[in-house]
Amino acid sequence: MADKPTVTQAMIEAYDEYTHLTLDRRGFMEKLSKLAGSGAAAAAIAPLLAANSAQAAIVAPDDRRVSASDVRFLGATGVMGGYLAIPAFATGRVPGIIVVHENRGLNDHIRDIARRLALEGYAALAVDFLSPLGGTPADEDTAREMVSELKPAETVANAMAARAWLAGHPRATDRVAAIGFCWGGGLVNDLAVADPDLRAGIVYYGRQPDSLDVPKIKAAMLLHYAGLDERINAGLQEYRSALLSNDKVFAIHVYPRVNHAFNNDTSAARYNKQAADLAWTRTLAFLKGTMF
Repeated sequence: MADKPTVTQAMIEAYDEYTHLTLDRRGFMEKLSKLAGSGAAAAAIAPLLAANSAQAAIVAPDDRRVSASDVRFLGATGVMGGYLAIPAFATGRVPGIIVVHENRGLNDHIRDIARRLALEGYAALAVDFLSPLGGTPADEDTAREMVSELKPAETVANAMAARAWLAGHPRATDRVAAIGFCWGGGLVNDLAVADPDLRAGIVYYGRQPDSLDVPKIKAAMLLHYAGLDERINAGLQEYRSALLSNDKVFAIHVYPRVNHAFNNDTSAARYNKQAADLAWTRTLAFLKGTMF
């Protein structure tokens, strides 16, 4: 059996540049080939950096403990799509939580996270924020391009509409939180600024809001960041200072020696189980303390 290719930090940073900043696919593969030593080595390493849609779900789509279905609701810009997962064992209303995807759109990994939250007793609505552009496509590169076309103010308004819709759902209470990853983490920060009725926000390695907007935040905030994520962490100290000076309820955890997207278990090179498990434990404890 061939040895597993070695993935270096420089390769991970090149992938981050490709998926979040300026590189196109060809430019990324050229840079990866130089780092790996050959095109063949780069071809073997690239799948380890990318998300693997074939990765098995932690909670199976047909798990009988969860009642899950695709839903549609009226957003600020038109009809929005989503995936709603509710604990099948719940006898009354349960707190709600909006799940906000990465810049790949609403995919099976995010649906799996919604089901994980449903098992913990929440009505989890994973919103397809690409709905205004026709919905999440199968191709990740196309999804990333579409995310870049979204208008920030309209996207925040759609997030507020999702929060309001879930708060009015017959199976949910009006206590609604939001959790977001990467691009979605940034949106959760923006939602916390814009929506005074958001009860709690959980951010995984997401862009910070303008510090001048922090006084508007009413939600309790739990912020998870990766120690090696220099691009996103550049604004973290200013955000921390603004939260402190405005007496906000928050907690920040920076996980040393892990990369952006450390929670995404479909990405072999960047996923860190120890950090992901600890962040998830903290997330569930935070939700229990703020939502019930």
